[in-house]
Amino acid sequence: MENTAQELIKRAYDTLTRAERQLAGVILENYPTSGMGSITRLAEKADVSTPTVARMVQKIGYSGFPEFQEALRAEVEAAMSDPIAKHDTWSRDAPDAHILNRFADSVLSNIRQTLAGIDVATFDRATDMLADKSRRVFVTGGRITHTLSEYFHLHMQVIRRDVRHIRSTSNAWPHALLDMEQGDIVVIYDIRRYENSALRLAEIATARGAEIILITDQWQSPVAAFAAITLNCRIEAPSAWDSTVAMMLLTETIIAAVQEKNWDDTRARMSELEAMFDRTRIFRKFV
Repeated sequence: MENTAQELIKRAYDTLTRAERQLAGVILENYPTSGMGSITRLAEKADVSTPTVARMVQKIGYSGFPEFQEALRAEVEAAMSDPIAKHDTWSRDAPDAHILNRFADSVLSNIRQTLAGIDVATFDRATDMLADKSRRVFVTGGRITHTLSEYFHLHMQVIRRDVRHIRSTSNAWPHALLDMEQGDIVVIYDIRRYENSALRLAEIATARGAEIILITDQWQSPVAAFAAITLNCRIEAPSAWDSTVAMMLLTETIIAAVQEKNWDDTRARMSELEAMFDRTRIFRKFV
């Protein structure tokens, strides 16, 4: 799977000139629609010359601006594709190998590319925020990703206090916003066919002083416009459905990191919880 233009810009950012970085900032600010107009319009918007635009797109790996725009159009099409279209694409290009191998290869590639694309300093900043017990944590997901958000919430609730799960239904999340205030953290899972409710939630939460940690795909949810931190995961798979394996790996890694930062308190909470399990006999014991 090829890198997105966004990933190529971020990877090359340190090698860009001042003018090229200014241009990169404009492109990334409203990606990918910011690059869909003419080269002249983009140059004017970034207050750079058209040769600067041409040089930058070549520097990140494209033959010229037309190829760069074609890549953006392909990304928009991929991001908006429905399950049937995704299945037809994979079926047309599928090799003869068994689905077990093809799917495993795809998932392993997703994991490698996801881990390669995550900035360690950004990851550490996210886990520092989540480990800060003076800040409340709200967690939500969408139609597909609500299971990931519930999994994350379940573990975070054991690790620390003041963790709440927000149901994604539009008639439920305004109640959570009622209690949201300055310094709170909202973890939002949102992947392609991005949900309007997630965007509106992020907008209002930010206005109330909360900070957003977004976990999204390689095409990036519009929620990124409001996010303090965005973590991108690869999700494509030879299926009508996207794979969330890389997102689960990232989720469990975040859980492990926050647990380590708060281990003394987490250990005490775990011990108390296990004692409750013993008293209620929820789980069977074999000794």
